[in-house]
Amino acid sequence: MRMKFLMPVFVDFIPDHLEDGMLYVCEQYKTAAHLCCCRCGEEVITPLSPADWLIKRRGNVVSLSPSIGNWNFACKSHYWIWKNQVIWDRKMSQWEIGLVQEKDKADKKAYIEVINLQKDEQVKTVTWNIRCWQALVRWWKSFSDG
Repeated sequence: MRMKFLMPVFVDFIPDHLEDGMLYVCEQYKTAAHLCCCRCGEEVITPLSPADWLIKRRGNVVSLSPSIGNWNFACKSHYWIWKNQVIWDRKMSQWEIGLVQEKDKADKKAYIEVINLQKDEQVKTVTWNIRCWQALVRWWKSFSDG
């Protein structure tokens, strides 16, 4: 019998042993984990980031997006976690799974490129600020040295 509901449990660390029907959420380490909702026993780990899964929380009610596609498990289950409910989606063909995986890779690569560009811009800004301060200090010292 497939799961229809997951109870969120907010933890400091993901436990070694996961219990059926529980969605463990570790906000500090941006990770969620649960046993596959088809009850095959596989552990599902969902990293929480703009490039992976997003979590919406209202008190003790959570939603994850996008869907959970357990493509590497024998069950190949596919479902959504929406307001603590498990909403089952259709199974995808191997071709469809391949397309989703390629899109996921491209999305993650684009996200990493944006983050790297932002870091480069921050470094350039800091470098420019340092150079301005150094020039100002040299200018100021030129008055006091003379």
